[in-house]
Amino acid sequence: MNILPVEKQVEIISALTEGCSIRAVERLTGVHRDTIMRLAVRVGEGCSKLHGSMMRGLHVNRIELDEIWSFVGRKQARVKPKDGDMVGDQYVFIALADTAKAIITYRIGKRTAENTQMFADDLRRRVVGAPEISADGFQAYPWAISLAFGENCKFGVMDKHYAVNGSPEAARRYSPGRVVGVSRNAVHGKPTKISTSYVERQNLTLRMQQRRFTRLTNGFSKNYLNHCAAVALYVMHYNFCRVHEALRITPAMQLGVTDHIWTVRELVEAALSGVTHAQQGRKVGRFTVIEGGI
Repeated sequence: MNILPVEKQVEIISALTEGCSIRAVERLTGVHRDTIMRLAVRVGEGCSKLHGSMMRGLHVNRIELDEIWSFVGRKQARVKPKDGDMVGDQYVFIALADTAKAIITYRIGKRTAENTQMFADDLRRRVVGAPEISADGFQAYPWAISLAFGENCKFGVMDKHYAVNGSPEAARRYSPGRVVGVSRNAVHGKPTKISTSYVERQNLTLRMQQRRFTRLTNGFSKNYLNHCAAVALYVMHYNFCRVHEALRITPAMQLGVTDHIWTVRELVEAALSGVTHAQQGRKVGRFTVIEGGI
């Protein structure tokens, strides 16, 4: 089996994290697209395990929740009953730490009450205490947050109201209508701030950094597992490698999960080796193996 040199692997993953498509990376690196895809899936799966083991026991004061739309294979209107849940609309549920700007956890799937509950339960396992939480008007959030965090949590919902436009053009476009009003409602407790502006801005970063999320192109995901691997790669790169302009450090450093800015090479090596700089586990060189993972 041919194995790419580490330098070439880093070159490929760097291009993917900067929003290049698979074919663009093929042209830039001279590596066949099938090899690029296999590497991306391996690194993405490793990133998922790294995120699961490292983003735990987090002290966060405030969290914002949102979902970003994408699709796999074909648009939802063209999905056939035999296709199953891995085709069509796929939402990325994201929980973002307010001041640290870090992605605490995420979940990919249909925008259902079941997925929302699993997303909230996973968030509960990763954070310490009872942080204040804000979300959009998706109806599944209040019940899911209540079950995961208890009735004593501080949880608020922000609803945006849009102008109604019945023209055919409005039905086809990818942006909502003009916002004519915003309502903020405290669901549990008395949250000091009800807003989703930070996580909505993070959604823009995701669309810019992952080609699969750009609209009106043929760069969308054709395979659900590849889609999940791409999101996992984005999250680890965003948290550990990408210096946030407002923070001047990475979100993971702001949370205290790591003490330095990770290079792409370090991320690739850790993802492919199943190792991390965490303080628990079995030492292997300058890394630490996390036994079991998630």
